[in-house]
Amino acid sequence: MQAVVERLKDSFSTLSLDALSKNTEAFLKLANETLAVQTKSGEKELEGKKRLIDQSLEGMKKEMEDVQNLVKTFEKDREKKFGELSAQLKSAAEQTGKLQETTNQLRMVLSNPKARGQWGERMAEDVLRLAGFTEGINYEKQKVLEATATRPDYTFLLPQGLKLNMDVKFPLDNYVSYLETENLSEKEKCKSQFLRDVNDRIKEVTTRDYINPEEHTVDYVLVFIPNEQVYAFIQESDRSVTDEALKNKVILCSPVTLYAILAIIRQAVDNFNLEKTAAQILSLLGAFNKQYKLFCESMDKMGRRIDEARTEFVHLTSTRRNQLEKSLQQIEELRQQRGISVASPEPKAIRKE
Repeated sequence: MQAVVERLKDSFSTLSLDALSKNTEAFLKLANETLAVQTKSGEKELEGKKRLIDQSLEGMKKEMEDVQNLVKTFEKDREKKFGELSAQLKSAAEQTGKLQETTNQLRMVLSNPKARGQWGERMAEDVLRLAGFTEGINYEKQKVLEATATRPDYTFLLPQGLKLNMDVKFPLDNYVSYLETENLSEKEKCKSQFLRDVNDRIKEVTTRDYINPEEHTVDYVLVFIPNEQVYAFIQESDRSVTDEALKNKVILCSPVTLYAILAIIRQAVDNFNLEKTAAQILSLLGAFNKQYKLFCESMDKMGRRIDEARTEFVHLTSTRRNQLEKSLQQIEELRQQRGISVASPEPKAIRKE
């Protein structure tokens, strides 16, 4: 029994080992086949994912290049704008410096009476040149009036020998002080004093005989204010100044209003010259009409004579010619009846060399 049991154990062990060995081989084979299938499927899936990743990377690369190009463009534009901004800031600084220099020069000019007068004349000259006025033709400068010995700064020549005088000297000291001071009470004081200076200047002009019938002047005189801001300041501060000036036949004018006045003067001169030229043209037309009548009479006389000559010519080419041809026909018939031959002209002698 013991021997049988041992043999059964050995047989069972051998069978179990064989079965296990066979099962292991089958399992390994099945595992290898499954692994191969899974590996192949994984490779395909991995390849698809790789392609997707490559496509994504390619799109990202392109987008990165676009972003990089956009950044470069922004950088170039920033450099350009920064350069333009720097140039504009530099230009603004230069203009500010020039403006400051001009302001200082203007302040110096306004504080010097002589320089202020020269500045006013320069402004007036610019307006005259802009209006097309020529010295000696449209205006005279610093011309002494014979009847009063006064000398206006400008005298404008109007039609029919009339004249219009203008003074360019104007008080600006208190106006400059008004601009420079910061104390309110002091500013008001300078403002009041400046307006009194303007009224005094108006009265001074009325005493200089700029309006004089003996000099053929018009009934008004111009006072030139060489700055629009000053002119506007006077109008805003006290409107009675202008009314008082007009009452005294004084016209306050800025560069713009002076240009308008000069344009009216220029138009009046042109209209007067046109009217004068039209009168001359009418006079010439009268003389031409007289000569034209004489010309027509001579032409009519010549026409009558031509008609008489034509009538005589027709008479010669018709009646006289017919009578002559009739006589010649009778002579020809008589020659033919008598048998007289027509004499041929003698040949010319040949000249021997």
